Amino acid sequence: MIGNFNAAILDHNSMKPSLTISYCPKCHWLLRAAYVAQEMLTTFEAELGAVTLKPSEISGEFALHVNEELLFDRKTNGGFMEIKELKQKLRDKICPEKSLGHSDR
Repeated sequence: MIGNFNAAILDHNSMKPSLTISYCPKCHWLLRAAYVAQEMLTTFEAELGAVTLKPSEISGEFALHVNEELLFDRKTNGGFMEIKELKQKLRDKICPEKSLGHSDR
């Protein structure tokens, strides 16, 4: 019985979207990636199935993907967004009805 219960939890979490943060380790952006991951996990704990930090072979890369879909790319956007803007983009993608409180302003 316990084995089936655990499988049901894993299946439920695998249906939730996952966030992948790709970063260039040569640019020393691991701490930035870890900070973004922590903020997203804290804000979207119930909505996200997983958050993964992924070192990239692409020089200068810092990108966020929801499942396989690009959410944010530092190179395309011309720089880094503030964390509240990243939260709003993720919220709009995975749970538009969620209020972010002060981050909505």
